[in-house]
Amino acid sequence: MAQANASTLRRFNRQFTQRIGALDDRFLGQNRPLGTARLLFEIGRGERRVLKLRSRLGLDSGYLSRLLRGLESEGLIRVEPDPDDRRRRIATLTRRGQREWNELEARSERLAQRLIGPLSPVHRARLDEALLTADRILTSASATFRVVDPRSSDAAWAVAHYIRELDRRFETGFHPPDATEEDARILEPPDGVFLVMHSDGAVVGCGGLRALECGVGEIKRMWVRESLRGVGLGPRLLAELEGHARRLGHRRLLLDTNATLTEAIAMYRRSGYAEIERYNDNPYAQLWFEKMLDG
Repeated sequence: MAQANASTLRRFNRQFTQRIGALDDRFLGQNRPLGTARLLFEIGRGERRVLKLRSRLGLDSGYLSRLLRGLESEGLIRVEPDPDDRRRRIATLTRRGQREWNELEARSERLAQRLIGPLSPVHRARLDEALLTADRILTSASATFRVVDPRSSDAAWAVAHYIRELDRRFETGFHPPDATEEDARILEPPDGVFLVMHSDGAVVGCGGLRALECGVGEIKRMWVRESLRGVGLGPRLLAELEGHARRLGHRRLLLDTNATLTEAIAMYRRSGYAEIERYNDNPYAQLWFEKMLDG
């Protein structure tokens, strides 16, 4: 089955790259290959930070620098120090670059319309659903995990979205006091861990682990972006946290949750967590779980 799935994906890649002209040195009829066109597209969409462009496109710094120099020599972009942090660089479109981006966008739209033009409305809807599903699943498959400082900007962004969602979903709202400082106190090394998940350069989830006592850890701040749920990111994040728990010597993991988070509760149970009696005084918790870890 795995071999068949890989063959299907490879066949799709071959057909799709040919249909969109990815193999042509003049992508979409413009005087640049796909890689350079994609970089121009991302800058025009609003991603100006060179470091983020590198992460989003999965390029090494040397190759990205060559692409940026090429666009700069054409007069399409300017690369200059970030006024907020002069150690970093940002790339912005020139007026000529904006006109070129507009043309790239228009040609891309015409190509997409030409590809789906022969399809009936029913088949267009089926294609749309299939591509959205494939995109979400591949986003899950390509997600990476990174241990970060709970005070970092990525951690703060993820926790802010976590709090915002729980505040919306809980009947009583969710207003934890000084979440960033509390996380920094209990989730930083050597006894704690805070993970951030990235995909295509964007934060798509987070989770923390803290020590309660010798051999016992607790899962905290589990969150996955809503648009990417149901494609395996939650179980992957939970398994990654369990791996860190084993490396820290924990043999028992605990967590609490609210009864409104039904999808999370179902995931915990599928992952081997069993419901137990209350073990803490968290005012927002209504269910408590534990899992005994193997070696």
